[in-house]
Amino acid sequence: MKKIILIVVSVMLIALAAFAQNENQLFSRLQGIYSNGTDFFNVDGIEITSQTKAEEFSKKNILKHFSKLKIKEKDLVQGDSTLGFRNFYVVKKYEEPKGVPNSVSYYFVENKNNQILAVTFASLMATNQVLERQLVPLIRDEKIPPRVFNSFGTDSINFAGRQIKIGRNCSWRGVNNMQCPSYGQMSWSIHATLKGAQQDIDSQVARIFNQKKGKTVLDTTVAVIFEGTEVSARKITYDFTGISSLLLTMEGGKRLNIYFVVAPVRNNYVSCVMSFWDTDQINKSGLPPLLEKVMSLK
Repeated sequence: MKKIILIVVSVMLIALAAFAQNENQLFSRLQGIYSNGTDFFNVDGIEITSQTKAEEFSKKNILKHFSKLKIKEKDLVQGDSTLGFRNFYVVKKYEEPKGVPNSVSYYFVENKNNQILAVTFASLMATNQVLERQLVPLIRDEKIPPRVFNSFGTDSINFAGRQIKIGRNCSWRGVNNMQCPSYGQMSWSIHATLKGAQQDIDSQVARIFNQKKGKTVLDTTVAVIFEGTEVSARKITYDFTGISSLLLTMEGGKRLNIYFVVAPVRNNYVSCVMSFWDTDQINKSGLPPLLEKVMSLK
């Protein structure tokens, strides 16, 4: 009998250890920021938002407080029974821009205070319900560790596990999306697999091409050192001569250079899009200061 109990306990301990390891691996890829009552996250190329409304969990209140999501009552039919708490689960698929598939998963969850928690997963790739089912309970139970979050008013950022000094002239344009006036812009996502990182980059390239803005004057592959690893980057240059827009007026440039990179970084994989205008400060390295923080040209 004692032997049976020992085996059961051992199996339980192994299962708990595996669960904890899986969570730690997720947290090593998950990054977030907090703004005006909403949590924003990014992981595996997926943009996630989390917002709580201090109203009783009901269809009526969901439709009332989340009307901007364009969810209708007929959408609130079924939930995800594997979660173990009341919820409604909705999936929407569309093309934006045309030819580029997008998927959005909505979870409307009853939190521990009988209030409404809305968690949204948006991706240029197929939905990842395994990841969603792992994250929704962690968000609901407030188990996301503070180390995951970047601060708005900081002079350094957590870039895939490494702190980078950027100064105070830069600002967030989204989770893992940093823009520094005259110094360039970069957005990135941390992935569990090389395949996932490559799919994310391919989807972003397709989205840019389908926007049909500007003229492609260069599309080539260059050798770079990204976070200490030599990889190939795709470089695309767009010419906006003759095109009028508010963005071009603000930036003052006519040519936009974009680098698309996938690389192994500290036990994960990173997909990164870096860009700068021809009017930005371009150093002898051929790159502006922000891009120099993570990449050099061969």
